[in-house]
Amino acid sequence: MKHKSSILMGVMAGIFMFSTPLSINNAYATEQGQQRRQARDVRQDTRQDSRHDKRECVVNDNKSNSDCRQDKRQSKQDGREEARDIKY
Repeated sequence: MKHKSSILMGVMAGIFMFSTPLSINNAYATEQGQQRRQARDVRQDTRQDSRHDKRECVVNDNKSNSDCRQDKRQSKQDGREEARDIKY
């Protein structure tokens, strides 16, 4: 009887040792997924804001289309940098 309980304890210890790293990896993967999702949302919001800003720039300012396009590019680049900061 004592032999069976020691075998059972050994099996349970083995299961615990192998399951713990898996749960840690799953938690890390979930965190990475959330970071990717947040970064993607930032990039998408930046794109829409940049489009809107360019339209307003062309309509309201006395800038050329080229100047407004440069403003849009810089705005999108700033959004990409913010997304990288979130992701990495």
